[in-house]
Amino acid sequence: MKNILRTLLVVMLMVASGTQVFGQKKLDQETVADLQKTPKYGFILTTERHFKGVLGMYDLLIENGVKIEDYEIVVKGKVVTQLVKDSELEKFFQKYKGKVKVSVCSVAMEKLGVAEETLFDGLDVTPTASVRMLQLQANGYNTLTY
Repeated sequence: MKNILRTLLVVMLMVASGTQVFGQKKLDQETVADLQKTPKYGFILTTERHFKGVLGMYDLLIENGVKIEDYEIVVKGKVVTQLVKDSELEKFFQKYKGKVKVSVCSVAMEKLGVAEETLFDGLDVTPTASVRMLQLQANGYNTLTY
């Protein structure tokens, strides 16, 4: 009984204190200062989970006062099939439209049978994801691959 009460107390304290298990909410000042040095961000990814995660990272940076000049997601692989009109990802992306650029790999589109006219608004088609990432790196972007 004591162990159950202790466990319950720990869980209640975590909930009450706002402890977040899955991600960071507050960035320290040194991290923010470091991120301010290069305010351009580029990501290449292949899954819905990472697409949503990178959009969530945009929110984290903004909420912590990081100034963002450019923020681009380059999408390749099977997730391309989920970037179509009336999809869940279209609804999710609406909040970021005009703030986050999303480039979709035309090679992936061709291989997966996704026509450009079926993509939801706010997406750009790029010839190849890899070359687009090289462009971003050549232009001084901080880049991550998921």
